[in-house]
Amino acid sequence: MLTIDLATRDAIIAHARRDHPDEACGVVAGAIGSDLPTRFIPMLNAAMSPTFYEFDSGDLLKLYREMDDNDEEPVIVYHSHTATEAYPSRTDINLAGEPGAHYVLVSTRDGAHEDGPVDFRSYRIVDGEVTEEEVSVVDRYVDGTDVPTEQKAEH
Repeated sequence: MLTIDLATRDAIIAHARRDHPDEACGVVAGAIGSDLPTRFIPMLNAAMSPTFYEFDSGDLLKLYREMDDNDEEPVIVYHSHTATEAYPSRTDINLAGEPGAHYVLVSTRDGAHEDGPVDFRSYRIVDGEVTEEEVSVVDRYVDGTDVPTEQKAEH
């Protein structure tokens, strides 16, 4: 299960809407071993494409050096789909190189890029196998734990 705070979930959705019609992408880092996404890092889609995303290799190298210096790891790797459901494509599955990460997809299709609910889903992708997981949205993290909220992930 992915536990994510409301502000970070909303920031991912806002990024997806802002970059529409191109796919948005980014990472949410957290302390190594914590499984808590705490540092939101929106990235530039170097492909600038509505059907494909690609992290800029220089930006990605810089990010991994920062995470290493901060004892962090990628807890969430996210991107948006602009015309299809929030489910990993064959390309997404082939490029999934972080077996410990949650892969979050947001769909901004059918006007969701403007307003209203979006499809926000999380997956584990290990060795080409995709497993959808529950998303628990919390108000905030307190001492490495979560505080429940009434608001659930939008579907």
